[in-house]
Amino acid sequence: MTLFDMNTFFKLSFVFIPLLFIIGFYCIIITHNLIRVLVGLELIIKAVTLLLVVVGYTTNHTVLMQSYIITLIIIEVVVIAVAAGIVVNVAKQTGSLDTRNLRTLKG
Repeated sequence: MTLFDMNTFFKLSFVFIPLLFIIGFYCIIITHNLIRVLVGLELIIKAVTLLLVVVGYTTNHTVLMQSYIITLIIIEVVVIAVAAGIVVNVAKQTGSLDTRNLRTLKG
C-alpha cells in the first residue's frame, strides 16, 4: 500500500485543478501589478498541465499526454520569458509595474 495512491490523486485533482485555474484567473483580472499577472498566467498554465496529466491517466494515453505536456512546458517558458522581458522594459519606461501606466506608452 502506498501513501498516496492514484485514486486519491484523481479525486483531489477535481478540486485542485479548478481551484488553481480560478486563482490564476482571479490574479490576472483583479491585480494591476504586471508581476502578479505573470504569476496568474503561470497558475493557469499549471492547471492545464495538471489537467493533461489527469486526462492521460484516465484515458490510458500517457505517452501522448507526456508529449503534450513537454510541448506545453516549452511554450510556457518562451511565453513567460518574453513577458518578463516586456515587464522589465515597461518598468524601465514608466518606473512602475502598474498596468494602468501602459496606456501612456507610445510608439
